[in-house]
Amino acid sequence: MFEETQSVNTLISKVEDLVARYEDLRTQNEELRQELVTVKGQNEAKDAQIAKLEDELQDKELEGLEILEKIESVLGK
Repeated sequence: MFEETQSVNTLISKVEDLVARYEDLRTQNEELRQELVTVKGQNEAKDAQIAKLEDELQDKELEGLEILEKIESVLGK
């Protein structure tokens, strides 16, 4: 009888440990999910910023080519 009680107590302790570990992992998982959502949002913002800067760069390159063409036409080339 004593061994059975000890076995049951050991099992109960292990189950309690598993439940506590499960809850910790669940909390950690939720935190990671929230962090992932935040990082994805930041990534989208960076992608939009990069696209805008690429467009601005392309516009500046065209503007530079136009200025170069005007200079060349003035110089008669």
